[in-house]
Amino acid sequence: MSNDVVIALHEAGVVRSGSHLLRELTWQVGPEERWVVLGPNGAGKTTLLSLAAARLHPSAGTVEVLGERIGRTDVTELRTRVGLATAALADQLPADERVRDVVVTAAWSVIGRFRERYDALDEARAAALLRQFGVAHLADRRYGTLSEGERKRVQIARALMTDPELLLLDEPAAGLDLGGREELVGRLGELAGDPDAPALVLVTHHVEEIPPGFTHALLLRDGVAMAQGPLAETVTGEHLSKTFGLPLAVARVGDRFTARAR
Repeated sequence: MSNDVVIALHEAGVVRSGSHLLRELTWQVGPEERWVVLGPNGAGKTTLLSLAAARLHPSAGTVEVLGERIGRTDVTELRTRVGLATAALADQLPADERVRDVVVTAAWSVIGRFRERYDALDEARAAALLRQFGVAHLADRRYGTLSEGERKRVQIARALMTDPELLLLDEPAAGLDLGGREELVGRLGELAGDPDAPALVLVTHHVEEIPPGFTHALLLRDGVAMAQGPLAETVTGEHLSKTFGLPLAVARVGDRFTARAR
């Protein structure tokens, strides 16, 4: 794999209990690219993210992440180079943990602060990330007292704590109200526009949740890529209609998309 490719799948497939979750998927992500992965429930989006996070091995084909081939490398070390925010990980965060500790404990790859020690640089980075996502004023609050939108921003700050080379976000706006969604989308748009930010892959069901600054899209249905490429060429009514199995009209205003049934 070339040094300028962050993720490279070649004819990758995943089979579980006789079901094909992904089929012969070939896909590449570059270091300065920001990808959105769209598709209906059961399309294989979360499975794809698990491959990219080195938390799942392919049943067929090859998967390379940050220059390392899954199945031929120490995934424990590789995972430290990948930031990941998912609902499954979020459910493990202790409700009584201080927000600052939810973020800083990622430096040790642990959930829940115990006896580990953190230096001033770790504490400063955690504080900076909380400021970046607009939740610095919540640093001493208990995580369980936050709104869902606030929790999502803290989760992303935690995923960035180790300064990863790749950031994977699985439906970060799920469950948010309109205000919470727009706040999060705006923060992710700022992150996408930062040239020092890692490569980004965001999974969602909704085109309205695509942040400004994202560059590419992959559309999945039944584990198969229906379309992929530059955002404007891929997020179209024709491609989305095939992906979701429903005639859809897509509109774009500035950097934001909307979709509705035709």
